[in-house]
Amino acid sequence: MGKPASFHQELITKLRKLLRSRQFVPGAQFLTEREIAERFETSRPTANKALSSLVSQGLLEFRQGAGTFVRESVLDYDLQRLVSFTDKARAAGKEPSTQVLAFQKLSAADVSDEIVQALKLTANEPLLYIERLRLADGQPVIYERRHVAARHCPAMTKTDAKGSLYAFWTAKCKLTISGADESIRAVNATKSQAVHLGVAANAACLLVIATGFLDGGVPLWYEETLYRSDVYEFRNQLGGVSSARPAVGRMR
Repeated sequence: MGKPASFHQELITKLRKLLRSRQFVPGAQFLTEREIAERFETSRPTANKALSSLVSQGLLEFRQGAGTFVRESVLDYDLQRLVSFTDKARAAGKEPSTQVLAFQKLSAADVSDEIVQALKLTANEPLLYIERLRLADGQPVIYERRHVAARHCPAMTKTDAKGSLYAFWTAKCKLTISGADESIRAVNATKSQAVHLGVAANAACLLVIATGFLDGGVPLWYEETLYRSDVYEFRNQLGGVSSARPAVGRMR
């Protein structure tokens, strides 16, 4: 009788913990299928399935004829769920840090109609504007501009913006984040953006424009976030083709 599905997930969790240890630095060869099976007292097919999951998550990479190695240099952006940059960086073996470039209190009258509509703001409703630079091992990787509906977190300070916003909103403000609507496109960094990210002007980047929501479809934030394409990779896992629901897209 095979191991239950919960054991498979537990095994992945244990392997992810190993990846965060000093034993497996980026670029190092990871445990083999046989070593995992012996170490965690499981079958080789189960070990292989766990390894495949970590490869699909972007934490490991398979090299033909050589084995499985800890992924280096590239951070991944999960398109299916919201994940804290802090957690992602640490899972990749990197030390996250944040520079808060701006933290301002605004009102609906100070921002564009696009932001007012996205956040469903009333006239003169208070907003927070947060501009941040996210770094991994001291290297700038994300330049973020975010507007937040202040009524949901009125006591938020610049110090709070130095850490994970998701953690602050859920733990300190007791908010339940349900998800976000995102659009992603390739852009060239402007001169000022390039300075922040430490890249050449017009360097290729990935721009995410998103509105984040609380339970009940209540908008909490609107962001324009720029990712360095040389250190970030966006990933997704697709299901099979379904004839019942045609794909929906939009051309720009």
